[in-house]
Amino acid sequence: MNRATFAAGCFWGVEARFARTRGVTATRVGYTGGATEQPTYREVCSDTTGHAEAVEVSFDPQQTSFAELLEVFWDCHDPTALNRQGPDVGSQYRSAIFCHDEAQQVAALHSRAQAQPRFMQPIVTAIEAAVTFWPAEEYHQRYFEKHGAGLCGQR
Repeated sequence: MNRATFAAGCFWGVEARFARTRGVTATRVGYTGGATEQPTYREVCSDTTGHAEAVEVSFDPQQTSFAELLEVFWDCHDPTALNRQGPDVGSQYRSAIFCHDEAQQVAALHSRAQAQPRFMQPIVTAIEAAVTFWPAEEYHQRYFEKHGAGLCGQR
């Protein structure tokens, strides 16, 4: 299995989109890209830890490629919105791809350039090296499956 990590606003909706993608074997929501160790949801929502709400995706490369996951990523949020998605505002809702290796970085950069013509505004999605991923509290995992909610403003 391979891993990919994406931040695209509220992690509940992003997780739901990836969880139903062919070849995805597991998802978990959490926090990455910040300075605080083992941050809590409350700390991340304070917009002071530097973390983004993110989804770690495990996938079978025999069934889906990282490039296909990037297409899901571009389709599930507004990558031109800086530090916000829908009604959610703050750097924790930023758009970012956290690359686990050089091949992912190259693919992400290429994909971002290919996606740009679809949008009227410049894409602001950051492409960064993956750092420690801190799983969110259990009640956030598979939130929509547990509560039957919609996609929290995701595209």
